[in-house]
Amino acid sequence: MPGSLQVRGLDDDLINRLKRRAARHGRSAEAEHREILRQALASETEPSFEELAAEFRALTSGRKHTPSEVLLREGRGER
Repeated sequence: MPGSLQVRGLDDDLINRLKRRAARHGRSAEAEHREILRQALASETEPSFEELAAEFRALTSGRKHTPSEVLLREGRGER
């Protein structure tokens, strides 16, 4: 069963433009919306683990880091 998505808070001008675009392409507004999303996401690639890890390291650089073995030891002590 395909998923569904509800988009709230669209202004009337945007909805009217979507409907006009759909009419030009011979589709319903819903089908046009699906096509726009498909095209927008088709060229997007998922980042690799290495890219995500590098991004995370950049976001957390300069922050205090607690080594995992310390956290594990503390966790075991709480049991």
